[in-house]
Amino acid sequence: MPSRRTGEQPRRRGKPTSSDVAAAAGVSRSAVSFAFNNPQRISTATRERILAAAQELGYAPNTLARMLQSGATQSLGVLLPQRLARILENPYYARFLMGVGQVCDQEGYTLLLTPPLQDSVLKAIPYAAVDGFIVCGLETDRGEVAELVRRDIPFVLIDSDRYENAPSVDVDDHGGAREVTRYLLELGHRRLAVVSMDPGPDRAVRGYRGPLARRMAGITEALAEAGLSLADIRLAEVPVTRTDGYRATRALMTGPQPPTAILALSDVLAYGAVDALQELGVDVPGEVSVTGFDDLAESAWFRPRLTTVRQPIVTKGRTAADFLISAIRGEDQHPHQSLGTSLIVRDSTAKPA
Repeated sequence: MPSRRTGEQPRRRGKPTSSDVAAAAGVSRSAVSFAFNNPQRISTATRERILAAAQELGYAPNTLARMLQSGATQSLGVLLPQRLARILENPYYARFLMGVGQVCDQEGYTLLLTPPLQDSVLKAIPYAAVDGFIVCGLETDRGEVAELVRRDIPFVLIDSDRYENAPSVDVDDHGGAREVTRYLLELGHRRLAVVSMDPGPDRAVRGYRGPLARRMAGITEALAEAGLSLADIRLAEVPVTRTDGYRATRALMTGPQPPTAILALSDVLAYGAVDALQELGVDVPGEVSVTGFDDLAESAWFRPRLTTVRQPIVTKGRTAADFLISAIRGEDQHPHQSLGTSLIVRDSTAKPA
């Protein structure tokens, strides 16, 4: 056996390459590429032989290089309007992302959540390696939409105002809010309070926007039918958390004529409202009725079971992902899609005492 010279280090082998796999499997480099990227172009037996050789050698394809070469990431981005911790606090997004995820699983895409970067959604866009965005809750005249158009990135709008040059998916916010307000008025309630999501600092100048504008318009229409206006009800505008729904309701109940019905514009806010009323010793619905908007899974077994407006959240996510993949593939663009809502009457509402 030949001796190794003193001090000579054993030669280290580098990372295995596709050429190594091709040699081990007795195929061409093109066949190795097909095995990982286009398996339908080779036989099942050949692909299995290549994968077995790759596993034995410890070979993995360079995903980043493939992405750079093809210009595609096989990933969908969800552009979020708030920080991730705040988004994940709201169960609405879990339902929405379930719908998006169902399509990703079906079509072979991964999912990237993209919250604001340094409190700026605009800054987050260039750092997201995705093929397109589902844009949640952003106004169409802000810079983010213009930036996506400038970069020629496919996108679908959710919970926004419509933008003529991109598909969008929303629900009948106007009709849902009008129906639940009518229902409370028909029960006989006149001392109403609305616990709304915070419209942000621009409301004084620009008014309500997007889904909130549609919901407030529905409430206004129902009030007008009963000879009332927004000036006749109490309004609290808070972040969409259970804690903020609790705090808003505590404040609403301190006046000389507290409301007999609280209309919350999300189920999460309604849960907080019921928490506060129960802590104050106020019976729901005997003394105060409470309604929500969303019909989250918890609302059916919450106590009392929550009267709410059902919107098809999972379907909304699924539809948005379908539309985005069609846009990425250059297929015919889908029109604006509006999904229906329905009033679900449960145990948290009754006639005023």
